[in-house]
Amino acid sequence: MPELVHDTTREGVVTALRAALGEGLIDSLIKPNDDVWVRVSADVWQQAGRVLRDTVGCDYFCFLSAIDWLPSPYGRGEDDPTAPAPERDSTIKQGYTGGDTRMQVFARVTNLRQHFGVTIKADVADTEPSIESWVTVYAGANWHERECHEMFGIDFKGHPDLRNMYLPTDFEGYPLRKDFPLLARMVKPWPGIVDVELLPGDDADDAESE
Repeated sequence: MPELVHDTTREGVVTALRAALGEGLIDSLIKPNDDVWVRVSADVWQQAGRVLRDTVGCDYFCFLSAIDWLPSPYGRGEDDPTAPAPERDSTIKQGYTGGDTRMQVFARVTNLRQHFGVTIKADVADTEPSIESWVTVYAGANWHERECHEMFGIDFKGHPDLRNMYLPTDFEGYPLRKDFPLLARMVKPWPGIVDVELLPGDDADDAESE
């Protein structure tokens, strides 16, 4: 029977969050001496950030973003649009610690003194997604939330200024959602898909095999 490996540092992260959040801590995954992931409910998202900062000692904010787990209905960008569409699995799979919705907000914070990081995520609603802002917890979350709002359409309640950073204010849609059509990829192959040109000394059979 393999020996159980304990990681008291990362186990302490989960214990602190569970003590503060109760049922708001939905799931966790620890890879001993490697990393820890936690999923919390959206209504305790901001509180979880404060626990990570004040109790767990995560004094460095790395990033905040979102992910749309919906498999793209348009296929992969590197697919050749001139070829028949392959069959695809449309099942939504949310990765470590699972999930109940297609979109999740996630963040990464680090304890610089003890040299460990925590990845935390929360489900947001599929329609009119929103969650509390982390700006009052980690000031560095400011533009990350603005980008996330602009690209995924997630509202960060309490954020002081969710103006667009990249897109025109009248732009329609959210480019990082999987159901946003990248029209250029529907009519033109990904740049990595090119016709193989024969080199001196090559024959057609060799080219086709490549």
